[in-house]
Amino acid sequence: MAGEGEFDFIRTRLAPLTRGHPAALDLTDDAAVLTPAPGCQLVVASDMLVAGVHFLDSDPPEAVAERCVRSNLSDLAAMGAEPLGYLSSIAWPRTVSPAWREGFVDGLASAQGAFSLSLLGGDTTAGPGPLTISLTMIGQVPARAALLRRGARPGEDVWVSGSIGDARLGLEVARGALPADPYLLERYYRPSPRLALGQALRGVATACLDVSDGLMADAGHIAQLNGVRLELQAACVPVSAPARTWLADRGQAGLVNLVCGGDDYELLFCAAPAQREALTALAARLGVPLTRIGEVAEGQGAVLRDERGALIDTGTGGFTHF
Repeated sequence: MAGEGEFDFIRTRLAPLTRGHPAALDLTDDAAVLTPAPGCQLVVASDMLVAGVHFLDSDPPEAVAERCVRSNLSDLAAMGAEPLGYLSSIAWPRTVSPAWREGFVDGLASAQGAFSLSLLGGDTTAGPGPLTISLTMIGQVPARAALLRRGARPGEDVWVSGSIGDARLGLEVARGALPADPYLLERYYRPSPRLALGQALRGVATACLDVSDGLMADAGHIAQLNGVRLELQAACVPVSAPARTWLADRGQAGLVNLVCGGDDYELLFCAAPAQREALTALAARLGVPLTRIGEVAEGQGAVLRDERGALIDTGTGGFTHF
């Protein structure tokens, strides 16, 4: 990507992704200049995705781009923020073909179009590998209204959006370890960032995050930050029809696999019991299932209990880099 080829790539392939956004300055300057709406704070989230760690080397470039954008947008959703734009920094291995880069940019265009996003800047470089992609999402939220992970109190309900475990199974489909299933692949490659839900939860949820490392691991993050215990009920964990079929002959061990799998990008949040009716109405209005899966209690950590109340061993609870 060095020399004239790099700048041609920026001018011909990346500059159109700005969609004329004034903050991007046509990608001809060293930085973007962005002004949030009056009375709003900026919310900035950055995630790095590495080939062989966060996606498969065999994944199609369009799908890799879609997953990068959508998973990063989920961080804004978890803060209740409205997206404004994003920065893209990529270290391309010299072995990556021009066709792969073209496919990746096409995937960026598709993903940002689905969410009315514009590219505002970033960087491109070449290296020995692996392919490393860093996206920085920029959003805004009314001042002091951002959803945070802190705020949960004993006696509150624990809720989750959508279904759990589809992405874990989708990964196995992508690896060829499970039969082809378009729904599961879609959930792995193109997760749905719950942006509208996150914005609607402002002033309702007391603590919120997105499920990226695994339901149990992320529940543990809320528990640790708030000095509480999250008591989750295995029978209440929402699973899709394909996941239910997969679970049929795998029992409890299969469910543990799903709640520790990660990459769901659903919102896990706590709310007062007085909000139950409002949340049921919100789910219907947005067309996003919301399921009450447990409660906040005195104690520490996150636990999963079976129908008899016995603890289910979930190990570390999910993904960790270290």
